[in-house]
Amino acid sequence: MAIAGYFASALIGVSLGLIGGGGSILTVPVLVYLFGVDPVLATAYSLFIVGSTSLVGTLPKYRDDLVNLKTAVIFGIPSILAVYATRAYLVPLIPDPVFTTGHWVVSKAMLLMALFAVLMVFASLSMIRGKKETGAEPVAPQQFNYPMILLEGAVVGLLTGLVGAGGGFLIIPALVLFSKLPMKQAVGTSLLIIAAKSLFGFMGDLSQYHLDWALLGSVSALAIAGIFLGNRLSHRIDGEKLKKAFGWFVLAMGIYILIKELYLNPAAAGAGH
Repeated sequence: MAIAGYFASALIGVSLGLIGGGGSILTVPVLVYLFGVDPVLATAYSLFIVGSTSLVGTLPKYRDDLVNLKTAVIFGIPSILAVYATRAYLVPLIPDPVFTTGHWVVSKAMLLMALFAVLMVFASLSMIRGKKETGAEPVAPQQFNYPMILLEGAVVGLLTGLVGAGGGFLIIPALVLFSKLPMKQAVGTSLLIIAAKSLFGFMGDLSQYHLDWALLGSVSALAIAGIFLGNRLSHRIDGEKLKKAFGWFVLAMGIYILIKELYLNPAAAGAGH
């Protein structure tokens, strides 16, 4: 399983490099099912892996003038605050088990994995639908819908803190709609926001868990190598077709995790007895 895990780690980066997102949604399932990491701990590991990979992926985008720093700061501040507070204070407060109904015991790990699976389903639908039009480059000065940017940033930070995913599928549409960024610049700016909030969120975990730095380092290194490969392949492969295919894969994985956690889990299975 470890070999499959390392291969999947590279795939995380390849996806980020090819389509500007999606890869981070694989990180927690890879850690849980292929490396045997506890789901709660996996959300912490995911923040570091996603953050470091996205940070490296931001560099070529920045060189190509595809990162809007002002937007990243405005969107990133509420997101960073929300993800740090979620990891440092909210996640430790979630009881384990969360609740019990008859014979059905909902553990903290089960709750986080089910929430993650729901997020995967929404992410997959966003990728499958794609965009009917990318829109023309804006000719008017950039305008910010500050209330919506602050709200969206806080919501994305909360979700990132809970499940450890980057949330690019939420950030990119928000940047296009509320910050009026062109799509390519939204992708580059999203990577910087994901990197900042993920790494700050991970800092909230440093005192909470005993971390396996060898595993973190190896998975992160493979994901970073993958993002360089993805960037190279992005010039040869139709990104929209790939995004839809990847979306169907993520949808299947999300449904599988929901079934596994809610119906095949021994604690959940006991509900029927």
